[in-house]
Amino acid sequence: MKTFQVEGSKRDSVGKKASKAYRKASLVPCVLYGGENVIHFTVTKESIRKLIYTPEVQLVDLNIEGKIYKAIVKDSQYHPVSDELLHVDFLQIFEDKPVTIEIPVVLEGLAEGVKAGGKLSLEMRKLKAKGFYKNFPEKLIINVESLGLGKTIQVGNLVFENLELLNAKDNVVVAVKLTRAARGAASKENK
Repeated sequence: MKTFQVEGSKRDSVGKKASKAYRKASLVPCVLYGGENVIHFTVTKESIRKLIYTPEVQLVDLNIEGKIYKAIVKDSQYHPVSDELLHVDFLQIFEDKPVTIEIPVVLEGLAEGVKAGGKLSLEMRKLKAKGFYKNFPEKLIINVESLGLGKTIQVGNLVFENLELLNAKDNVVVAVKLTRAARGAASKENK
């Protein structure tokens, strides 16, 4: 898993008025929780932009006034109209405590059903996984070569080493859907 470096400085005051003042100064109010104490701090918009606007899951080395914390981005809030980043929540992680994060799904191979005229559809772009952060891959790779026309792969069918998937077992991750052309070809074969 990739590591991203972020430098922050502790906030003197918290609350709506203080947060507004920080945002005006091009700073993003942040919170680090999960450790002994909750730490309120700010980072510059530019320093955090590449971490927030990426589909990848990254481990974050937070340098808050000289002290380094290992963390992951747990949540981020945006302005409803301007889509400006308003706030980021970080979760401190430890080597001996399992953590839950969402990991992107990547499909590998050409499905049999696609060769027969079907359309491959990725239904879930991320899966929620629980485990130790050192075991997390950058992405979950699913091989779809044996997936036939009209068939699906569900969360319950997937197994990843040292990870527990927390999504509902019957949720469809990827499917090969029938297209009109595939239905027409199938009906001609049956006649």
